[in-house]
Amino acid sequence: MFGKRSGNDADVRAPKPAFQAPEPAGQPAMSRESAAPAMPSPPLAPAKPPPAPVIETRRSDNYYQVKATIFGALIEAIDLAQLAKLDSESAREEIRDIVNEIIAIKNIVMSIAEQEELLDDICNDVLGYGPLEPLLSRDDIADIMVNGAGTVFIEVGGKIQRTGIRFRDNQQLLNICQRIVSQVGRRVDESSPICDARLADGSRVNAIVPPLAIDGPALTIRKFKKDKLTLEQLVKFGAITPDGATILQIIGRVRCNVLISGGTGSGKTTLLNCLTNYIEHDERVITCEDAAELQLQQPHVVRLETRPPNIEGEGQVTMRELVRNCLRMRPERIIVGEVRGPEAFDLLQAMNTGHDGSMGTLHANNPREALSRCESMITMGGFSLPSRTIREMICASIDVIIQAARLRDGSRRITHITEVMGMEGDTIITQDIFLYDMVGEDANGKIIGRHRSTGIGRPKFWDRARYYNEEKRLAAALDASEAPAPT
Repeated sequence: MFGKRSGNDADVRAPKPAFQAPEPAGQPAMSRESAAPAMPSPPLAPAKPPPAPVIETRRSDNYYQVKATIFGALIEAIDLAQLAKLDSESAREEIRDIVNEIIAIKNIVMSIAEQEELLDDICNDVLGYGPLEPLLSRDDIADIMVNGAGTVFIEVGGKIQRTGIRFRDNQQLLNICQRIVSQVGRRVDESSPICDARLADGSRVNAIVPPLAIDGPALTIRKFKKDKLTLEQLVKFGAITPDGATILQIIGRVRCNVLISGGTGSGKTTLLNCLTNYIEHDERVITCEDAAELQLQQPHVVRLETRPPNIEGEGQVTMRELVRNCLRMRPERIIVGEVRGPEAFDLLQAMNTGHDGSMGTLHANNPREALSRCESMITMGGFSLPSRTIREMICASIDVIIQAARLRDGSRRITHITEVMGMEGDTIITQDIFLYDMVGEDANGKIIGRHRSTGIGRPKFWDRARYYNEEKRLAAALDASEAPAPT
């Protein structure tokens, strides 16, 4: 269950170091390039980006051979049924004791530091997620991308880096994929090779395995920070200004229907989590997601999650069915983790029939494209409605579109706060009330920009803000963020 045993016991009985320095060919490409003199770039030619840094020292093949031998002996010696009854700390101590005995019996020579490293690796293999454990424990990593057993990338600070971490083989990686998805009642194998799941901390997991993944299982984990981000922290990171954050607080509190738009990794779910902090605690909120990752702090929250079909192809519960069922659960707000299909029609209907303050996210590059995507999803759902009727329903349902973007330097910014005004002929009219302008970049390649109000004194949701006694705060935030007049 936990991996293949090695048949090369005789190879490791002779006293020899378990760790050997990697051959020069196995060194990361960056270290080889750094030894060569830098060539001057031609005038006006764009600078070639440096190779992605490699973290974690690559281990030798001898390390994995020794580890496989010890692991096989451990599986023979340990009683897995008894181990399952122990708590995590006791189980780790039990495994460490047995592994130390195996190392002594097989006469494997290694330093104390090397032995500790091997013990941690084996404990992670048996009790956790194997080589992924050190990455999952780091709070600065946003994404973990495993492309087969030998290649693992991470995203740190908006930039993708290659790590030196690898799995023993594709079977070990597949076992870990199955361990992750089985904890939420799902499965991934040849008959069901694609799966969305989540970790205990809410991190989103996608696994796709052979025969669809040609070079071995591909695992993608979107991690979330242990301490959930707030709007105040987004201000600190420069994603929005304090005045822009005030506008977002007011939008969340006065029950505007909000669509959060953005590309992959732009921070849509983080922003949705931030906005939900301003929902009143006496409101009944129902969330619908493919993999439950939203973590609302309100006391009256019902979390719903879709279900894939079983082995016989039955029992599937789609997002549309969840959203339709929400309407029978007496919701005050409906939050849809990601709108990607015909459930857009039901969400818009809910927004337009007394469930003010509902929210959702979707993939789009700007607010105008977000509206077009809504229309496309409704049309692809098989609704034979005239285009104008769909657009009128969109206008009557959505109040505000918030656009999030990940810029080329890896930073994330809220680039638009846009109102949906209404129809003019067959065209939906929108109005930007807050924008992000890129000015240039500094010597380190970081983008320089500024947020500004567009000068709209009274947005369309002004009356709604006045109803909640927020009009003075809204006016002050809009006035304070106006760009100075050119001189």
